[in-house]
Amino acid sequence: MTSKNEGAVLRDPHEAAIQSSDIADPLSVVLASLDDSKAEDIVSIDIFGKTAIADHMIVASGRSHRHVSAVADHLIRDLKKAGLGAPRVEGLPHCDWVLVDTGDIIVHLFRPEVRSFYNIEKMWSAETDTQPQYSN
Repeated sequence: MTSKNEGAVLRDPHEAAIQSSDIADPLSVVLASLDDSKAEDIVSIDIFGKTAIADHMIVASGRSHRHVSAVADHLIRDLKKAGLGAPRVEGLPHCDWVLVDTGDIIVHLFRPEVRSFYNIEKMWSAETDTQPQYSN
């Protein structure tokens, strides 16, 4: 007697989500991977129309050099599994600031001290329609 489920392979739910419907939505793949890796203070910034370099920017922190490296490695692996190709990666040897560029999404992974020093999410989330204030 055979069961309907015979031959079915049980997979991790996270892996199944990345390999299924999230292929059409790279942003979901990135956010799920960061959450699964326990990245901290994840901020998603819609930069569509502000620059031609990407549509979204994600900024997240890791607790240490090793955690930043692990989050980046996990993200790269998940992007490949989802069929989104191999992203361009900068900063992986030092792991103070790792940039993962998928083309449409740029992910910045920082150690907390480095993130607070550069504060790039403040620069990119600022309103573009406000006029600069000059003082004499």
